Amino acid sequence: MKLVILESPTKAGTVGRILGNDYKVVASKGHVRDLPETMLGVKIDGSVFEPVYVNLRNKITVINSIKNMAKDAECVYLASDPDREGEAIAWHLAYVLRMIDVPVRRVTFNEITQKGVTEGMASPREIDMPLVDSYQARRVLDRLVGYQISPVLWKKIKNNLSAGRVQSVATRLICDREEEIKNFVPKEYWTVEAVLYPEDRPDETFTASYYGKKGKKAELKSEAEAKEISEAVDGKPFVVAEIKKTDKKQAPYPAFTTSTLQQDCAHKLGFAPNRTMQLAQALYEGVEIAGAGLTGLVTYIRTDSVRVSEEAIDAAREHILNTYGQKYLPPKKRYYKNKSSAQDAHEAIRPAHIELTPEKIKSSLKPELYKLYKLIYDRFIASQMADMIFAQTSVTLDCGENTFKATGSVVKFKGFGAAYDTGSSKEENAEPKIPVLEEGSKAFAKSITPQQHFTQPPPRYNEGSLVKALEELGIGRPSTYATIISTIVSREYVKIEKKTLYPTEIGIIVTGMMKDAFPEIVDVKFTAGMEDKLDSIAAGQTDWQKVLADFYGPFSKELEEADKKIEKVKMPVKTSDKVCEKCGKPMVYRKSRFGEFLGCSGYPACKNIVSIQQEVGKACPDCGKPLIYKKSSKGKQFISCSGYPECKFASAYEPTGKSCPNCGKYMVYKKSRGGRRYAACSNPECGYVPSAKKKESGDSSENG
Repeated sequence: MKLVILESPTKAGTVGRILGNDYKVVASKGHVRDLPETMLGVKIDGSVFEPVYVNLRNKITVINSIKNMAKDAECVYLASDPDREGEAIAWHLAYVLRMIDVPVRRVTFNEITQKGVTEGMASPREIDMPLVDSYQARRVLDRLVGYQISPVLWKKIKNNLSAGRVQSVATRLICDREEEIKNFVPKEYWTVEAVLYPEDRPDETFTASYYGKKGKKAELKSEAEAKEISEAVDGKPFVVAEIKKTDKKQAPYPAFTTSTLQQDCAHKLGFAPNRTMQLAQALYEGVEIAGAGLTGLVTYIRTDSVRVSEEAIDAAREHILNTYGQKYLPPKKRYYKNKSSAQDAHEAIRPAHIELTPEKIKSSLKPELYKLYKLIYDRFIASQMADMIFAQTSVTLDCGENTFKATGSVVKFKGFGAAYDTGSSKEENAEPKIPVLEEGSKAFAKSITPQQHFTQPPPRYNEGSLVKALEELGIGRPSTYATIISTIVSREYVKIEKKTLYPTEIGIIVTGMMKDAFPEIVDVKFTAGMEDKLDSIAAGQTDWQKVLADFYGPFSKELEEADKKIEKVKMPVKTSDKVCEKCGKPMVYRKSRFGEFLGCSGYPACKNIVSIQQEVGKACPDCGKPLIYKKSSKGKQFISCSGYPECKFASAYEPTGKSCPNCGKYMVYKKSRGGRRYAACSNPECGYVPSAKKKESGDSSENG
């Protein structure tokens, strides 16, 4: 028996099906060893940094099970993910197996398919120690920063705050953008738009905008200037001075990288980066497909490369020819150039099986998985298709000395747009069509409108645009973008409102302190440079201990000076309109791990607290008092009676306010597998569902 160890149980199931009975495939379920949580976990001796790894307590059973299976194996294959984190997991697994007399080999799979697994198993290798050292350097750097700056934050600001080497920079980007917006001074400018029609066709209107004087561009800075132009052209003919007709080509985009996938999903599907990666991981590891079993659907999902294999390109071109026709297939294969910073260790994200079109397997995929798979599939196919072509018309019109311009475009040939919808092509399609005109012909105005405008501040980041900024600035790597955002949100340094990222008050305060005391830690160029050094370690070009020593020298001095340099910050307190019933002082808003509550401003002399009750808007079915939202000790929200403890009503579901016609118990709102809300009886023995909603919920019972 040969033992194969992967990270994920799902992926283990897919690989096990591919390899067959000669192999036993199991999952480590992530890391089995790490630095201890309760201490720094790094021994520092001059310029030497020794990480102190321990077996994770919740993985003892997994470790013992793997060791017992390894004793009966003729060979052990460590098949964790093909990246820095995966290499470290393999290294830690090799360590726990060190006392067992069995050959241990490292294998990687770029795609969980018959071909990908077979090729991976045919190319075993030793563990890549430079890649492991890069992991160790990153892990130690993050531990040194997090565990040594956090106590400073506790002492100078408040307890339970934390700092992160990369997360602190991401928070700074959001705080700096907020500062730009706050300090932005808008400037006034004006435009003049004329709705015109050819002199013999009053129904064929188009819009032209003021351009300047005698063909030279000019800006209108005041209402007086705009009115002067409007009055000068009012009632006068506009003469067509020049018509330019051109075909504008738009080339397709390359297949997705991790960053562009997260950006496109945020923009088109509304998925947060973290959710995108969870779904993409499921597609990579394997999904149960009707008639095929567990099947890996996409290639490895953490990549900054746009390269794809020749075999995949050939398969895409054959699909294009058969599906769209010859005119959609360019004469030559398309190759895309990587950015200079790209590692190119893996292909771009693409479908693993071109024959498994999204429509063919739609019934086997949950809605979110289908949407993501279709996006990846369509983008890859489009990347090998012909250009989209627009017929663009630009018209210059003169009215006396005043020059106006109008532009319009229509899609002449869809090209790759037949497979993939780009955001930009929609905008270009939105340009109005210009009616047929001739140079020297005249047009007349149906309306002339001067409009006031103001320059706008830079937009706040959303999750997609922050991922783009992190990538462009060299902060983090494909495997970390989603984690960076989820971390700064969970730490409450940043909040998300209507898909926009805002810095919180505590995020602004912590960032300000970090700028003063630890400027390099939140410096964009310094952080990007450190990522380059970690890449250099992974390539075997730089010693990881030297990188740590070069960093820790200046950092340790900043730590020593921070206590003297930083003054204690008095956190602003939000006062409520309620007064303490015990001492009469104002009640203020405070936070705990269970959420927000009201506490007496006289604390610690007065320790009175009052819970903040958010009402559901429904009456308790048992006593009639208002229902409120509460959280359990594990953080799960439920609905309870505000009359507790006299009334002990509690429910995981929101009551509808109506009674069941079958049994008289209260009705509640539940959700179907498709996410639709429907009413159902709260009594599981009754199970009544109004017949109109049964089909939505998938309930085929005939109760009621």
